[in-house]
Amino acid sequence: MQSAKGQRALRPVLCGVRTIWDAVGDGAFFCPGCGGDRNYRRLTGRRRLTVLGVPLVRRGETEPVVECAACLTHYAPEALDHPTTTRFSAMLREAVHTVTLAVLAAGGTTSRTVLEAAVATVRDAGLDDCTQEQLFTVVEVLAADTGRGSGSDPAAEACGPTLAIELHEVLAPLAPHLATAGRESVLLQGARIALADGPYCAAERQILTTVGSALQLPDDDTARLLAAAARTPS
Repeated sequence: MQSAKGQRALRPVLCGVRTIWDAVGDGAFFCPGCGGDRNYRRLTGRRRLTVLGVPLVRRGETEPVVECAACLTHYAPEALDHPTTTRFSAMLREAVHTVTLAVLAAGGTTSRTVLEAAVATVRDAGLDDCTQEQLFTVVEVLAADTGRGSGSDPAAEACGPTLAIELHEVLAPLAPHLATAGRESVLLQGARIALADGPYCAAERQILTTVGSALQLPDDDTARLLAAAARTPS
């Protein structure tokens, strides 16, 4: 003989509310649950009152969600703000390359030691085909950049307005996705290039200070890191 609890479990659900999802887009994203790049579907939902499992009456719309194709977990659309692993790697390579160019533009490219340090840094970041000649050519082209001496932006004074703008455009989107140690590492890579031929010049220090600011490092931390790098034997 079934208990009352068992009898209740067997009773059919006569009515309820069910969400009907419609796919309105797809792509690739970094899934927080899976911990890696996955495909996703962007979904919009409509609530329906159901009777015996049949949707009948509209009960409003739900907030849009992002559904992972692998684990089927739903996330808020803000999950798409996190770059995929592939995109993050590209952002990091671009950041190191841009910082390298800015430091070279500020300190000059006449020292082969500096160029060697710059090439090693860029290659370590993943741009394996980088050469001294390529960096030298790009910096020489940027040296013709107009607008220096305006006094409106210290970074533009140091490396030219184009690179100063690009520093912020490249580093600012990356900073929220890098741990503090990662942001410090990008700054220190630029510092080691600047120090390859001796102490910082004023323009190099200004550029590195701008890099620290764009990476959302506190000013005191930037100054501390630059001073520590200068004391470390190369």
